[in-house]
This record gives sequence, C-alpha cells and structure tokens, in this order.
Amino acid sequence: MENETETEGAQDAVEPAMEAVEVPPPPPLPEWAESMPPFVQQAVEFGQQGLTIAKAWLLSPAAWSQFALLLVAFLLARYLTKRLRPKLTQWLSPEDGSERLFDKARLFLRQFLPLTMPLLAFALTALGEQATRSIFAAGSVIALGKGIFLFLAVRALVRDILTDGFLKLLGKFVLLPMAALYAVGLLDPVMAQLQAVVIPLGNLSFNLLDLLRFVVVGGIIFWLGRWSNDQSANLIEKQAEMRPATRQLAVKAAEIAIFGAAFLVFMNIMGIPLTSLAVLTGAIGVGLGFGLQKIASNFISGVILLLEGQATVGDFVALDGGEEGTIIRMTARAVILETYDGRWIVVPNEDFIITRVVNYSDSGSANRYEAPFSVSYDTDINKIPAIVEAAVATHAAVLDDPFPPDCELRGFGDSGIDFAVEFWVNGIDDGANKYTSDVLFLIWNALKDNGIEIPYPQRVVEIKGGFPASTPTD
Repeated sequence: MENETETEGAQDAVEPAMEAVEVPPPPPLPEWAESMPPFVQQAVEFGQQGLTIAKAWLLSPAAWSQFALLLVAFLLARYLTKRLRPKLTQWLSPEDGSERLFDKARLFLRQFLPLTMPLLAFALTALGEQATRSIFAAGSVIALGKGIFLFLAVRALVRDILTDGFLKLLGKFVLLPMAALYAVGLLDPVMAQLQAVVIPLGNLSFNLLDLLRFVVVGGIIFWLGRWSNDQSANLIEKQAEMRPATRQLAVKAAEIAIFGAAFLVFMNIMGIPLTSLAVLTGAIGVGLGFGLQKIASNFISGVILLLEGQATVGDFVALDGGEEGTIIRMTARAVILETYDGRWIVVPNEDFIITRVVNYSDSGSANRYEAPFSVSYDTDINKIPAIVEAAVATHAAVLDDPFPPDCELRGFGDSGIDFAVEFWVNGIDDGANKYTSDVLFLIWNALKDNGIEIPYPQRVVEIKGGFPASTPTD
C-alpha cells in the first residue's frame, strides 16, 4: 500500500510534463528492481517515466515547437541584453560622491544588472508559453524552460548580487533549492511532504514546512531590522546640531523601536497570538526582580547617562576605581573606554552613577596643567614670571582664555627657588598630546637664553674641628 502511494506521488510530480504530448504509461519495473528497497524502486520508476517523457517529446511536433520557442527566447534575450545593458549601466551610474536620494536609488538598481538576461528570457518564455497553450493546448516543455531561466536568475542573484553573509547563506540553502524544485515541477510535492511530517513538542506540534518558514521569515525580518537600525543610526549621527548624548539616546530609542516592531510583525506573520506570551513575560518579570537585577540597573543607568549627557562618546574620564580612558561606545549594559595604550575597558553603566567620575573633556571645556621648575638662588627672581610666561605663550595649543599662562613662586627649596607655570589647553596631556613636555622645553630654552641657571641638588658639609691630624707612618 505504501509503494502504491509513493507511485501515485511520483506520477503527480511528472504530470505537468506529460500534458504536452500523449505519453504512454511507463513500463513495469524490471525483475531485478522488484527485490530492491522501496526508495530504489521509486528511483527506477522516476527514471523510466523521465525516459518515456523524453522519447515522447522527441517525437512530438508540439514539443519541438516549444523547444524552438525556448531557443528563440534565449537568443533574443542575449541580443537585447547586449544592446540594453551598456545604456542601463550608463544611466544608473551617477556622478562620484553624489549624496542625492535619486542617485542612491540608481546605484541600488545598478547592482541588479546581472539579472537582465535571465529575467528577459523568463519574460519572453512566459509569452511563448501563452502562445503554445493557445495553439497546442499544452506548454509543459516551455514551462520547464521558464523554470530553468528563473533558476538562472536566482543563481545570479545569490552569486553576483547578495553580499551580506546571512542573505548569501539564505540564498544558497533556501532560494536555490526552491528554484531548482520549481524548475522541474517538484516544489509543490516537496512542500506537501514537508507539511506532512509533524514534530510533536509537548502539548505543541509543528510540521517541517512551518519550521522552515519560521526560520526564513524570522531571519529576513530581523535582517531588515538590523539594516534599518544601521541606516537610522547613520542618519542620526549626521545631525551635528544635536548634542552627542542626545544622538546616542536617539540611536538607542530607534533601535528598541525598530526591533520591537520587527518582533511584532514576525509574531503576526507567523500567526502566534501575543496573549500566548503572557506566561513568558511573567517569567521575565520575575527574572528581572531576582536574577537580572544588575542588568536592569545597568540598563536604567545607561538611559540616565544619555539623558543627562554628563559623559558621552569622545570624553576622557577617570573613575574612582582607577579606570580611565576615552569613551568610544555606550551600550545598553556598559560604557567602553579605550586607554592610550590601546586597551579596552568595559565599565558597567551603574559605576558611572554610584561612584565619582572625573570628566576631563566635558562639553569641550579646557583643562589646566602646570609645569614645575627651579632656578638658582643667584637669580633675580623678579624677572622669571615675565620670561617664562612669554615663552609658554608661544606654544600653539596654549590658550589665553579662560586664563593666559601664569608663572607662580612656589617655595624656597634646598637647591634652588621653586616655580610653576600654569597653562590651559583644549585636550588631555597624554597620548598624542605632550603639552607639559613641550612647555618644559620652552622654559629650559628661555632660561638658557637669558643666562639663568637651573640648579642641581647640592649639599654643604661642614666638619667641625677641622680634619684630624695625620700620623706619620714608618
């Protein structure tokens, strides 16, 4: 009984191909195949039916006319592609660096030019199919050719156009097999077979076709969500009039909205009612209350940071725990700092709320540094401030606002008189910047040019009572 069912399925699969001509029934199975397993018998039966159809096609004028139409459609498609593609390429190639929306749309369409020939052949074959069906009341041969041209178009799409890793994987393992099955007329039987295989899962059950649809539709929807999120993030980052913290908050809000909408669309397409997620959302709420407290705290802290804008991407910060670096990314869970030696430090958002944070570059404000130095006790110290301040002011990065360089007397040391010059710069004195080092060079050269001595440590040793008398030796 099972073999009879499989035989009927095989005949149904090739029935479209048999409509073109009168095809005699396939011969019975050979004796050697009767003792073989069922799948071998089915393969032999498919082979016999295919051979029978091929012989019938070769002897049928209707089949030959369809083959001729296929050849004409292919040659005409190649000719039209040769004439049209250069003009299409020229029209779809805007000037370099153009940012207009219309020009971007033209560039997007240009990448589909490899589909020109197979799609033209598919369209011409579809017209030929209508003609043969009206004349011969059959068109299975040309329908097979139309499916082959569609398969070639899908192959060109996967091979030459799709560059994203996920889409290329989806094309290789889903689109290409579906196009091949459609070309030979087996797509509907295979889908029916997948739908017949039911997988039980507790109180639920689903078939293989639903599982495949779930993976494909979910992957496409969330890929579109990721692409939309990237586009919206790029658009928001270009808004220079917005504060950096506001841009970051807008990017996060857009990300949550896009993926939330993608999830709802996916649930709607798959026919899953949202009320069935009530238990799941309740479990998530309990998890947030117990096991996910830190994650929830860090998420809320991140939102507060973005709203207040006291620390944003590009700021150089130092925390009480000793971590310091430039903020290069702010995620939902943590802030990523990059040190000047190239290391990344992941700091939870909560640390920016509950501990003290020193922001050296908040809102682009200037920073003050000082460079200490000493002069000899023989120096006229009244001249030092003017000389040093004039020398430090020549540095290109030293600012006059909020204050110009200020040289101050700090004390009388053991070896010399101690001074320090305070100066303001826009930036951090580390990494690529060497402000203090440059200022010390300027001070050294200015003091040398004015004949002022920079002392080195000295000690005066007084020996009371003089040196002991030496005793003669024999």
